[in-house]
Amino acid sequence: MNRLADAELRETLLSMARSGKQRGWWAKYGDLPNSYRQYIGLESAATTIQNFETLVVPGLLQTVDYTRAITVADASQPTPQAVEERVAVRVERQKLLTEEKLRLVAVIDEAVLHRRIGGPEIMTNQLTALLEAQDRWNVIIQVIPFGEGAYASMLSSFHILSFDEGPGVVYIEGLTGDLYAEGEDVQRCAKVFDDLRASALSPAASAEMIKDLRDRETP
Repeated sequence: MNRLADAELRETLLSMARSGKQRGWWAKYGDLPNSYRQYIGLESAATTIQNFETLVVPGLLQTVDYTRAITVADASQPTPQAVEERVAVRVERQKLLTEEKLRLVAVIDEAVLHRRIGGPEIMTNQLTALLEAQDRWNVIIQVIPFGEGAYASMLSSFHILSFDEGPGVVYIEGLTGDLYAEGEDVQRCAKVFDDLRASALSPAASAEMIKDLRDRETP
């Protein structure tokens, strides 16, 4: 991949700040890893994000309790204070959707809907939140069902961030570090994302699946 060096990434963020696109609210959260700060900066400047997830609900669509359950289980073993800070940051990031500053197209594997992160009640509320997000905000959600079998990019979640000005960026989160790519890699990932959408159910059929699973979870 054509990886963005730290200097290039800093220049990208500085350029966005100069053009008034970067909202630096995250500066008040002192314990955030630098890699997370970098991603938030890019996300805050983006106009569209295409996100594919194989195991968890996309971050911008997570409920508070779902986020907390994932953060508590993180391998870094964050302190209770750090957990609540991460939850607060996630809520702040979601304003991009609630304030209609961002369009999100999310493709998720059906496994995301079945993994009971936090327990049945938290998962039921999370499924309801997915349905509400698609109704209320500029959000498209498509589910790749188990019956689809093998499909493109089964082993790799990724984000494609697009901006009003400047080239797009691909972000891939990894256990040992984050990867940013640009240029031809963005075009390649965009093609893969189109293939994923073709493998997935339509937004309407995806909503029906989510609703059916939610109703089965409800006591």
